[in-house]
Amino acid sequence: MMLDCLQRLSSLEPGMRRLALDEAVQAGGFPPASEQVNMHLHSFFSYNGEGWSPTRIAYEMKRLGLYSAALCDFDVLHGLPEFFEAADMLQLRAAVAFESRVFFQEYAEQEINSPGEPGVFYFMGMGFVEQPAADSQAGQMFAELLLQSHQRNRELIGRINSRLAPLALDYENDVLPLTPANNATERHITLAFHQLALRHFADKGQCLEFWSRKLDSPLEQLEKLFDNTNAFLELLRGKLMKRGGLGYVQPSAKAFPKLELVIDMIRQCRAIPMSAWLDGSLPGEQNPEEQLQCLLDKKVEALNIIPDRNWNFKDPELQRQRVAALDRYVAAAAELELPINVGTEGNKPGQRLVDDFEAEALRKHRQAFLQGAQIMVGHTRLLRYADLAYIDDKAQKMYPQRARRNEFFAKAGALPAPGPETRLKLGKMSADNALDYISEAAVKQAW
Repeated sequence: MMLDCLQRLSSLEPGMRRLALDEAVQAGGFPPASEQVNMHLHSFFSYNGEGWSPTRIAYEMKRLGLYSAALCDFDVLHGLPEFFEAADMLQLRAAVAFESRVFFQEYAEQEINSPGEPGVFYFMGMGFVEQPAADSQAGQMFAELLLQSHQRNRELIGRINSRLAPLALDYENDVLPLTPANNATERHITLAFHQLALRHFADKGQCLEFWSRKLDSPLEQLEKLFDNTNAFLELLRGKLMKRGGLGYVQPSAKAFPKLELVIDMIRQCRAIPMSAWLDGSLPGEQNPEEQLQCLLDKKVEALNIIPDRNWNFKDPELQRQRVAALDRYVAAAAELELPINVGTEGNKPGQRLVDDFEAEALRKHRQAFLQGAQIMVGHTRLLRYADLAYIDDKAQKMYPQRARRNEFFAKAGALPAPGPETRLKLGKMSADNALDYISEAAVKQAW
């Protein structure tokens, strides 16, 4: 495919992205679907390491021959309609999630999955099929999440600006234009500071001297990284925003919404509340059995793992420790029959586009990871066309045993992505008829 068309797939102009997608679909040439999945991918509606839109993500996953893919932006569902439209046109199994940070009261004194921040918990909702109405309780909660994010960003920039004179970053004019829909992250702010310094100083030498002085970092270290923009931005982000950085302050419980409120909001949308696992190294993840039971009691119904950061280390001892923690966590999830969602995030340049399920550490969990993806796709498909969600009372009455419910939703998700005629047919059916149709197709594994 021509480079120009690839670039247009991530244009900030939606119409341009759609035209480029039409070209991509017409060009075809996609490989058959494998059993590889990536069910956690951020787009440029929060931050994507390659600047990819939801359309570009769907295209790239289809081009890789992935079994399924899921969008997962931070704090917003802005990319949901676009991702479903692209996935439908490409006939790619798809789902949509969101990720945020919440406060987990039971772990208020322990670091969980946000290093250095006791009680702060990365958390997800998976299987949204529409954006909630703005005046709904869920819609208002999403709006509040975004407002809180903007407030934290402005306060962070203010603290950093006070330490970086003569530089002064303007949130509205320097940061928000880097985003397609005004949802800025720390990575956008880092890039904006980098660009501001490049504009302000006459040459590279002056710029490096400035950063060396302000960050209290050896000039030689900065010189080695400067021409590798990705590496330099990672260093800059750490020095400016992470623990010990110029703008860092320890967050309080009031800085983030309570876990229970976000779970309730996700369930109002009939999506699946989903826990997130880091790597088992922090105190709040030392007892996964206890943590998962606590979350299950709060009506959390699935969990997310980023596999690559749980095994891919050069240090053999560190790898052994992380793999043992991963194995224990997967076993704890299996004991509770909780579906497992996996992906690579895509929020840093150079990350894998898909996990290596042939790696020794992951091969044994491959079927669990595939079934988890199938369940998320099956839930999405059944909710879109048959008004049935994995978390619904109706689904639980149909299949009181979670293992049987998992099996049913997985079979629905294992069906190939429906073509235009099948989607049109489903769209004209009543919910009950669509449920019967999908159920029968799931048994045959053919539409």
